[in-house]
Amino acid sequence: MAGNMKAIKLRIKSVKGTSQITRAMELVASSKLVRAKERVLKSRPYYETLYSTLKDIVAGADDFSSPFLTERPVKRAAYLVIAGDRGLAGGYNANVLKMADELIKQDIGAGVEPTVLPIGKKALEYFEKRGRDIWSRAFFQAEALKVGGCFSMAKDMCKAYANGETDRLILCYTHFDSMLSQSPRSLDLLPLTLDAQAEGQGHTQLYDTDAQSLFAAIVPEYVGGIIYGALCESVVSEQGARRAAMEAAGKNAQEMIEQLNLKYNRARQGAITQEITEIVAGAES
Repeated sequence: MAGNMKAIKLRIKSVKGTSQITRAMELVASSKLVRAKERVLKSRPYYETLYSTLKDIVAGADDFSSPFLTERPVKRAAYLVIAGDRGLAGGYNANVLKMADELIKQDIGAGVEPTVLPIGKKALEYFEKRGRDIWSRAFFQAEALKVGGCFSMAKDMCKAYANGETDRLILCYTHFDSMLSQSPRSLDLLPLTLDAQAEGQGHTQLYDTDAQSLFAAIVPEYVGGIIYGALCESVVSEQGARRAAMEAAGKNAQEMIEQLNLKYNRARQGAITQEITEIVAGAES
């Protein structure tokens, strides 16, 4: 009985230590979440303005053409997948990676050769384990990726698309819906689809250079802004998912401690009862 009580006390101590860790991780995630939300709000105006500019260029030019707008038979597709560097974030990593892998399997079934540019250690490990072709490992650390890295990546991908090395660029990331909900999404980055192209409406603008050259110069900046915005959304989603997971883990730890305390008290009461019985029996004898 004494050995059982000692084991329960050690278990309670262990669970309390884990509870303190989950509480600390929850607080850290909450702090990072606030900063990540600010980054999302600050990133949106940039690519929204560039998107509007691209529409104006297309609408204001006669017989405008660009390789970034031309759809062609898809033989090779590039997937830019954003995940996290660590786990303990609920289904954040698993959901977006599973979605991306399903899209890749569909492309393989259609005879398309897919390649992956992973962002985040979990993404790199996931696709390496499954034998997918890796475009580059230069940006595998999501936490280390900043604005400059996003634009560098976008320039490389746009150059590869213009040279015919890939026929489609797909971005897979996690959209932050709320504190309790984060949804994986995919977005076709290239070729571009502009509303003004179909409507034929826009503002006439005068530029110092020809429309095609200006358009080609803006597209990588626009794609870089989209990638950075998706990265910010993913970071917010990761912190939100981690905060929720740690909060749930903390509640489970408290429930477990209560159950263990109950078992300990029962074992202690049983030990006391046994001692009293032994004393009474010894007195009678």
